[in-house]
Amino acid sequence: MRPAAASRWRRLLRASRALAVVSVALFAVAIARFWHPVYGFSALIQLDATNDDDKLAVFRELPVFVHRDTGGYDGLYYAQVAQDPSLRDPGLRRAMDNFAYRARRILPPAVAWAAGLGRPAWIVQTYAALNLAAWLALAVVLWRILAVADLRGWAAWAGVLFSAGALGSVRLALTDLPATLLLALGVWAAERWRGRLAVAVIAAAALARETALLGVAGLVKPPWWSAKNAARLALVAAPLALWLAYVRWRVGPADQGWANFTWPVLGLVGKLGADTAALRTVADHPLAWTTLLSTVGLVTQAAYFAVRRAPAERWWRIGLVFTGLLLGLGTAVWEGFPGAATRVLLPLTLAFNVLAHRRRAGFAWLVLGNLGVFAGLLMLRDVPADPREIAAARASGVGVVARVGEGWFGRETTGRHTWFWSGGRGSIELEAWPKTAASIALEFALRSPDARAVALRAGGRELASFEADAAPRQHTVIVPLEHGRATIEFTSAAPPVRESASPTARALSFALYDPRLAAPTR
Repeated sequence: MRPAAASRWRRLLRASRALAVVSVALFAVAIARFWHPVYGFSALIQLDATNDDDKLAVFRELPVFVHRDTGGYDGLYYAQVAQDPSLRDPGLRRAMDNFAYRARRILPPAVAWAAGLGRPAWIVQTYAALNLAAWLALAVVLWRILAVADLRGWAAWAGVLFSAGALGSVRLALTDLPATLLLALGVWAAERWRGRLAVAVIAAAALARETALLGVAGLVKPPWWSAKNAARLALVAAPLALWLAYVRWRVGPADQGWANFTWPVLGLVGKLGADTAALRTVADHPLAWTTLLSTVGLVTQAAYFAVRRAPAERWWRIGLVFTGLLLGLGTAVWEGFPGAATRVLLPLTLAFNVLAHRRRAGFAWLVLGNLGVFAGLLMLRDVPADPREIAAARASGVGVVARVGEGWFGRETTGRHTWFWSGGRGSIELEAWPKTAASIALEFALRSPDARAVALRAGGRELASFEADAAPRQHTVIVPLEHGRATIEFTSAAPPVRESASPTARALSFALYDPRLAAPTR
């Protein structure tokens, strides 16, 4: 290599590595927004309020975030299976919408159970974070598979990691990304002439998601109809077949999921029609547009495998079989924003980017094929939060969340301060885990339009009384928790003061500023 060419190659390599570091940092910053000091990453599981009565008892006893305004999603089922991967817990049947169907994808729940050492609280957090570990692992593995040395390689790498399928699996704590990671590892092992390892890893991928069985297309060799290929297929399918037999014995027959399929192309045509109509009817325009772009991206990926034939390439064969899967998917998989299809077809996105990079496809292919990145980034846009929560902390082995109760006019905030005005009586509700007797320090400031006393009561007794005036004054009170709960009442006997002469002016007594929770000090 000439010195000038070598220097250019080194510059491109450094640039691609710098972009990769920035990409991983951006992912870390985006996902860190979902972490909560008490709930951890459990908001990713998407456990919703409608499942409160059906969920396992341990999910009531542990600090697991509950979505009050959005529907649940499949991750809530796999997270509960992780509490008992043997499927013997009688509560699982009630907690599942389709127990036998969910139990098929046992590998991620089993990994979470093992990594959590069988401890319920650890299992919940391990399962919630499993996709984060899978994303980081895929980032390393895919970098090696692509042998990234320029901006084209980085674009293919980022196209997979920031796709709607990959980030959708992360955001909803699903099994798609772990399965795709294992599929990538399996094909990489096959490319490095480690056939037995490749078979074992693809078999494991099928235990994470049964469609990963299609990855065997990357393991077979000419002649296609041979005893060796039949043996490879049998070995890859055997663990899943044995597990399905166990599920049937333990749980009973399952819905086979045939409703997820339809006649070829019909589901895709319906999806394109629905996406186009959504541009006019859905108020969230970024959601509608990115969904359409993700569908166009998947169609582009399928078109690439149709027009750029390369049967000798392992990744082309994988892309081809997943293109067939794309054509047969039904409305249940396509519907939504952007829809489950982006996750189901994540191996197609992986195969497309590997092959397009290796065969030096035109940059337009990479751009159009990775339009799903916009929907992927949008998946991390909205961070779930409890609108009533005002403070949260872990202190002295106890996790405590404070929520605003009755008697307050509403949250007001500036860049530095948050406060709540009351007309004379307002309450704060505390909930703690574990549900035992404990205590927590509540730190806050009080302010009033005039000089007055504000008393704090909890459990039928007065905790403290403070003087409030026009300047916010800092206070701390130790609150006892009984069975993990307490309600604090703030009251003032002095009459409230109207904030202005307007007929709609509020009658204000005192304001609670910047509440915080901390370990009690004596």
